[in-house]
Amino acid sequence: MSQSEPVFPENRHDLYEQHGYSAAIRSGDLLFVSGQVGSRPDGSPEVDYKKQVKLAFENLVAVLKAAGCGLKDIVDVTTFHTDPEAQFGDVMDVKAQVFPKAPYPNWTAVGVNWLAGFDFEIKVIARIPAA
Repeated sequence: MSQSEPVFPENRHDLYEQHGYSAAIRSGDLLFVSGQVGSRPDGSPEVDYKKQVKLAFENLVAVLKAAGCGLKDIVDVTTFHTDPEAQFGDVMDVKAQVFPKAPYPNWTAVGVNWLAGFDFEIKVIARIPAA
């Protein structure tokens, strides 16, 4: 059985320390990325919703990069939304920029009533490319 190893991006944000979690865990050839939010470096949420979604994806890309992965390595996505019906259009706009063409990753969207001051969160599982 392979050892699990924490992964952090180069400029890790304060939320990892404030809440005591790893940005991602590498286990074998899989990377399990914790929920990424549209947080600024101090851990505070970006106020503008669409910018918050874009920033969450930027934070996700930073974590993937720290593990030697990219967006193309994602196999499963789960997103969390505080008001899915109202937010879906903005999320789909950003998603179309991040994943402009097939093949697309597997995706599940979940409506929630609380995200610790945020309105969008994304977590993924990625396959780590062979060295």
